[in-house]
Amino acid sequence: MKVLRTKAELRDALSEPHRSRTRVGLVPTMGAFHEGHLSLMRAARDDCELVVVSLFVNPTQFAPGEELASYPRDEARDLALAEGEGVDVVWAPGPEEVYPEGFATAVEVDDALTGVLCGDPAHRGPSHFRGVTTVVAKLFNVVRPDVAYFGQKDAQQAVVIRLMAADLDFEVEVEVVPTVRDADGLAMSSRNAYLDDGERERALALSRGLRAAQREAEGGATSATALLAAVERELRTAGVEPEYLEARDAEDLTPVSELSGRPVLLAVAAQVGRARLIDNVVVATNPDPGGTA
Repeated sequence: MKVLRTKAELRDALSEPHRSRTRVGLVPTMGAFHEGHLSLMRAARDDCELVVVSLFVNPTQFAPGEELASYPRDEARDLALAEGEGVDVVWAPGPEEVYPEGFATAVEVDDALTGVLCGDPAHRGPSHFRGVTTVVAKLFNVVRPDVAYFGQKDAQQAVVIRLMAADLDFEVEVEVVPTVRDADGLAMSSRNAYLDDGERERALALSRGLRAAQREAEGGATSATALLAAVERELRTAGVEPEYLEARDAEDLTPVSELSGRPVLLAVAAQVGRARLIDNVVVATNPDPGGTA
């Protein structure tokens, strides 16, 4: 496995694979690998002839006061895990390589997608997604992957990146891999490391609530209010105050009040101890009452 630090090294390593039309998969990460990251690497390994993992804690997607300095980092462990998954190239640049002195450009997607949920100004704000889309656009330009892999846990991010790739004519397929959960149901996240035992127990209310909402939908409920109430009950019981809890169209993130057969994203974010956690499920019902869910 090659570990590279500069754009020049990365482009040189990929020049021959691109010339020979080797199928290249990209897994963008901020490190602190867990099973969710490894599932993306496995998907890339299954689909592609050459797998590139980027390892970069992107400063532009953190707002002032967020945990950039304390974000979990363990490069040696991450490299060992990536090598164990058969990754071919890890690109691990420093901030000055990605954002050299004088860098003054950003890639921005309309706030209909980036100004809601996590991008709402009352939450992380749209600058978060501006940082995400800028760094991912740079990765697409430098790596020139055939496929890029993202996790469903970051559902809004996946919607935003898919639109950005289409709008800017990147010749890349955006593949979204299902959320990986621990045995207790908690969605895997690098930020789970912040949770102590009691906080982790409270954090399980997010996944419990989403499962309860799924059961409501499977039982025939079509009101988004009813589904969100099922989540809220679990959160309230655990003493967890949601930062947001919303039902939105899973493809364009418009608000949803009734399930009509289109996929609906039920998304929740909450602060538990030091950890800001997000989770979601996608539900759909058949608009024909005689049909099957």
